[in-house]
Amino acid sequence: MLTVAENERATRVEPGTPGGKFFRRYWLPACLSTELPENDGAPLRVRLLGENLVAFRDTDGKVGLVEAYCPHRRAPLFFGRNEECGLRCVYHGWKFDQNGDCVDMPSEPTGTTLKAKVKILAYPTVEKGGVIWTYMGPKEEQPPKPDYEWLRAPSEKRNVSKTFENCNWLQGLEGGLDTAHSSFAHNNHMGEKSVLRQRDRSPRIDVERTDYGYYYVSQRDIGADGSYVRVYHYVMPAQQMRANTMGWFGGRNEVPRLDGHIWVPIDDYTTHVYNWNCAYDSTIEMSDAWKAKREADMGRGMDDIIPGTFRLKKNQSNDYLINREMQKTKNFTGIVGVNTQDFALQEGMGPICDRSKEFLGTSDKAIVAMRRILLEGIATAENGDKPRGVDAQSYRMVRPHDRIVPKGQDWQDAFEEELKAKW
Repeated sequence: MLTVAENERATRVEPGTPGGKFFRRYWLPACLSTELPENDGAPLRVRLLGENLVAFRDTDGKVGLVEAYCPHRRAPLFFGRNEECGLRCVYHGWKFDQNGDCVDMPSEPTGTTLKAKVKILAYPTVEKGGVIWTYMGPKEEQPPKPDYEWLRAPSEKRNVSKTFENCNWLQGLEGGLDTAHSSFAHNNHMGEKSVLRQRDRSPRIDVERTDYGYYYVSQRDIGADGSYVRVYHYVMPAQQMRANTMGWFGGRNEVPRLDGHIWVPIDDYTTHVYNWNCAYDSTIEMSDAWKAKREADMGRGMDDIIPGTFRLKKNQSNDYLINREMQKTKNFTGIVGVNTQDFALQEGMGPICDRSKEFLGTSDKAIVAMRRILLEGIATAENGDKPRGVDAQSYRMVRPHDRIVPKGQDWQDAFEEELKAKW
């Protein structure tokens, strides 16, 4: 468990907090590329780490991310005109480019020197992998651009989506790093004895620290067939990477792939979850139809989201449409959709979980290790030093993997080449 004080340090991310300084040392997803579909299109409200911002794609296709309010009289720039490589406030016409520089001030006399003195808060952006990334920390500490393996996969071999979660970001990350819960919360085939994660519901977990965070190994004894082994990665500050090359029933998936999530704090109490997957290698096809089915199976397809938002239709207001009869006979939770099952449990803990009241077990090794590394990273950033995972070289070649390893074979030998990036 964490003390109350440690829990505060680990969960709070808004401006001025130790956790906020830590998160601001990394490139973070600000929005999906699809949220800014056209040059000179409508601006987009963005709330990130407790800051209200506006994103816009300018005439040249470059993305600006600026403070939400005009520095003149604090009018909202969301209503601004996106035109001629800048965002113009509709109150008095002041216009700002993607760097936050004031490039026009028509309400002031010609030749005014005021324009040169006015600048709006702006954060650098980069567009990779269908995501707009931003860096919100000290300019002199700006790290190399993000370079995760899934960002290098071709767009036709990659799928990215986004969901809104009504709780603190750490509850989501902890769920993503908890392999044991998949035998219970995601038991959607009750009574099916061939499901790998039902043949052994008490995985053995080992954690190895790295320059980017850690990797951990989950091993399940499946009898004469050997062990079902999964290698996860925790990439700081808030990304999980896992493999899905094996199906639930022990055969190779139709689309072997890598999966993961990034939990990005909107503020202390709400989170955007960026869900990504990419094909195992260039020989694997990921059709648009498959991508849509995958999202639907997870419970976050187009029919599962409230239009115009990233919030699930099955949510706290309707108890995630839990079906108690289904819970008795078909799946463990009575809730449909893996993503929805996670949200029911994580959001149900409250806006910020009180970890001082926990009782942890051996299956929580990866959670305990993540919290220690996280608190160390927060202290490192607070002291002005560089935390783990800031340098792209530390993580760019890592990938997760899962497979059945026959008895007598060492998983490290079996996975040696599989844990190296192929994209």
